[in-house]
Amino acid sequence: MKSKIVFSLIFLFTLFSGKAQTTTNIKTVEVTAFAKEIKSTPKPQILDVRTPEEFGEGHIDNAVNIDWQNENFVKNTEKLNKNKAVYVYCRSGKRSLKASEKLSALGFKKIYNLDGGYLKWNAESKTAK
Repeated sequence: MKSKIVFSLIFLFTLFSGKAQTTTNIKTVEVTAFAKEIKSTPKPQILDVRTPEEFGEGHIDNAVNIDWQNENFVKNTEKLNKNKAVYVYCRSGKRSLKASEKLSALGFKKIYNLDGGYLKWNAESKTAK
């Protein structure tokens, strides 16, 4: 009987602890939804987390380049508004997801991660610079 109570308490603790209850403020979205969100947002914060060289080869209009791999990534994101949506992308979507997770940990409230990154953006012929 005693072991059943202990087991039940452990089960309840596990059920209601952290991971089962977490929600995320990161949405990974397709190109069309990403473009629609940018277009419908006044002065959107578009964050390109690729290297400066990659950024120089082409980027989404009005994007700001803050290299995810740069040691000053966190410091450089301080100029962004944490309470306003931020639209994050990289080349294929891997770095931007990691950067999005970091932004979330830093307190950014709403983060849109571009699924497939700039490669997919270009493939679907969206406005690119």
